[in-house]
Amino acid sequence: MSDEATVRVVLADDHPVVRAGLAALLSSLPGIEVVGVAATGREAVREVVTSHPDVAVLDLQMPDLDGFAATRELARSAPEVAVLVLTMFEDDDSVFAAMRAGARGYLVKGAEQEEIARAIRAVAAGEAIFGPGVARRVLSFFATPPAPAADPFPELTTREREILDLLAGGLSNAAIGQRLSLASKTVANNVSTIFTKLAVADRAAAIIQARNAGLGGIS
Repeated sequence: MSDEATVRVVLADDHPVVRAGLAALLSSLPGIEVVGVAATGREAVREVVTSHPDVAVLDLQMPDLDGFAATRELARSAPEVAVLVLTMFEDDDSVFAAMRAGARGYLVKGAEQEEIARAIRAVAAGEAIFGPGVARRVLSFFATPPAPAADPFPELTTREREILDLLAGGLSNAAIGQRLSLASKTVANNVSTIFTKLAVADRAAAIIQARNAGLGGIS
């Protein structure tokens, strides 16, 4: 941490009222200083790089760059900054996608101020922390990891399965293209087809399905 007694925080939420209320709440807590606020994921990344906080508190649903993408970007550009997700979403897809993106903590909005303060200090100190309901699911997931299926996605072609495996490993479309010697547009088209065949709406949901089937172990 930048100071033994004070944790410096950047806060990002796209709702002005929520953002202002949370900033006021955090600023009132002893040992926590809000050094920047942002309304979008891209603003959050910019603010973190500029302000060098100890913790970035991010919502997941933000315009321009969502919380998952912002977390991944911060893991690359400011790996020393701990990301704490504070969101309305507590479904498994969101929780595990945020963790894989690099979040150290995950709380659901409505948490008590003591719980938020404790989570901020914990992730700043290098710990991982989750709200009670989230923690139960995380522990259950890792206590009983799903066994890989013999043929988990028979609807996919061999190429689509290769792309999904790399997608589950956290690679971007560009990185997948480089790995498989494919154009980025070809990869993007395949990814769209994969979403359709798996009946998922986005990358995070596809990654969860793939990881649950044992994919994502990049070699």
